[in-house]
Amino acid sequence: MANIKDNSNNNNMKNTLFDFISKYISLTEDEKNAILSLDLFRQVKKGTTLLKAGQQSQDSYFVLKGCIRIYYMIDGEEKTTAFFTEMDALTPHCVINNAPSEYFIGCVEDSLLTVSNADMEVEMHSKFPKFEIMCRMLSEELLVKQQIDFDEFKISSPEQRYLNLLQKRPDLIQRVPQHQLASYLGIKPQSLSRLRARIIEKK
Repeated sequence: MANIKDNSNNNNMKNTLFDFISKYISLTEDEKNAILSLDLFRQVKKGTTLLKAGQQSQDSYFVLKGCIRIYYMIDGEEKTTAFFTEMDALTPHCVINNAPSEYFIGCVEDSLLTVSNADMEVEMHSKFPKFEIMCRMLSEELLVKQQIDFDEFKISSPEQRYLNLLQKRPDLIQRVPQHQLASYLGIKPQSLSRLRARIIEKK
């Protein structure tokens, strides 16, 4: 993973990150500089695998730009279970469980991420206790969102899931390859084509 070299791009990414953080806590210049000193920003190419099943990792990700996904390999086929786009955070289960990962994390698009680990977080929490408050708020928000998403997914048909995506995350439908989208919806790519055609006819 390459560090960002382009200054204007770098400034945009810093501002995006600080804008996001400011929704939870206010930052002093010292705190901003402390964040920047951690060298969090990474530029990652489309197709890069960030984490493989069986690997152990301490890395958490925050998407500033781009799209990453979680997928499992089942009987030689990829099964996508989640997509993460701008302003989404992802802490893999293996970080929390301190065990080998059960799934892969890959880049769907060229992406700009922040990559942090537990040591960085401990350092930030000890220097600036309010970061711990923000992390707790973020974790609670994410847990609630994941539970709602999972509950909706469990009780809906592929067509309802697709309509749900159209309503809540229409950008994903344009950005994600059809086979990954079909896998996420739990259907085959040809079924997705038929489903799309049906929905267009109904309009």
